[in-house]
Amino acid sequence: MTAPLRLALTGDSILQRRLLSRQDPQVSPLFDMIRGADLAFTNLEVLANDFKGDPALESGGSHFGAPAWVLDELTEGGFNLFATATNHCLDYSISGLLHSMAALDARGLTHAGCGLNLEDARRPAYREHPNGTVALLSCSATFAKGQEASAQRPDMPGRPGLNPLRYDTMHEVTPEQLKVLKEIALGLGIEQFRQFKIQLGFGHPPADPEVFPFDTMNFRAAEKTALKTTPNAKDVAGIARWVREARGVSDIVLVSLHAHEQDGDKEIPAAFIPTFARQMIDEGADLVVGHGPHLLRGMEIYKGKPIFYSLGNFIGQNELVPRLPSDSYERFKADPDLTPGMVYRLRTADDTKGFPSEKKFWETVVPFCTFADGKLTGIEIHPVSLGHGESRHRRGRPRLVEGEDAARILSRFAKLSAPYGTELAVRDNTGFVSL
Repeated sequence: MTAPLRLALTGDSILQRRLLSRQDPQVSPLFDMIRGADLAFTNLEVLANDFKGDPALESGGSHFGAPAWVLDELTEGGFNLFATATNHCLDYSISGLLHSMAALDARGLTHAGCGLNLEDARRPAYREHPNGTVALLSCSATFAKGQEASAQRPDMPGRPGLNPLRYDTMHEVTPEQLKVLKEIALGLGIEQFRQFKIQLGFGHPPADPEVFPFDTMNFRAAEKTALKTTPNAKDVAGIARWVREARGVSDIVLVSLHAHEQDGDKEIPAAFIPTFARQMIDEGADLVVGHGPHLLRGMEIYKGKPIFYSLGNFIGQNELVPRLPSDSYERFKADPDLTPGMVYRLRTADDTKGFPSEKKFWETVVPFCTFADGKLTGIEIHPVSLGHGESRHRRGRPRLVEGEDAARILSRFAKLSAPYGTELAVRDNTGFVSL
């Protein structure tokens, strides 16, 4: 019997400046806790490429290049498991991704989610500890077309990129609404062009004849309007294959999912996300850790194993990106003479809109999961603030909170988790999950 293994979990790390995780008394208590864990996970939301590569036209919202030394800062902060499949990992195209992967490999860091081809991106990464071995798999549902890795063939290489979890979207409308959509498609020539593409062999009719494709969206008749999402069966099978492999050669299997998609409210994950997460546990995963929407979502205990639907931001220095390509300026309708900091001020209207305007983007939790002989035995939930309302160069740095702030964050997390049947007991500024 081995000693228990303590695993720290965090959400998105968007790091641009030195953390001072040992020197700054405001942040060091939290990082001391993370360093005290046996292993610690974070989602690497920036591209550690030293701004090298080719800026992509389609970024994840803003071009998140970063100095490669952010990896050293995160390592000093206690992290040793890095998820890399995000909607920002190709902000500098394939060349930028390769620079970032090289920086990770040069430091011997354990990372998963991106690769030279699809199989490479899907493979688990393993981290050994005397108390157990953790397998890390990372995938992303949020990405631009072409950012997903492609399969290698006997006579052709695959495309470098991320491990994709695509999903299928169906728009259900009433029969009367569907009739109007068909009339619009014919009137605009959209339907005629779709049929023309099918005739040329560049398009395909839907497998279900009841489905009506309108431009890039699929519609079908139903009693009431609704949006239905389901995980792509081929991607689920490809990821599950490696979960089963990891199950046989490690003690703990962690699946990381980056997904912005929502079900109406941003705090509620789109329907395909719980479906995917539960299936990964059915296939052998011990926990699923979600991130992406930059705010907290609830957690579920499924078959005795945790699913964190989003751990929000852990480090949020997205307004301190020191270099932006011209495409970012055009996207934000910014004068080319503005400096990057001025561009972000323009984007947020001096903090009156976007992320800086809402506290919920600047509060999160850091769970610590304890495993004994590969079995989950406890979860502690520690409330964290990123300093909402502070100046741009100060906020975004995580620190433990106490008192009313701790109670508010834990209460919110408990409320978000309650629909999944999760119960949270609170004492001494810490939440404890009932297993």
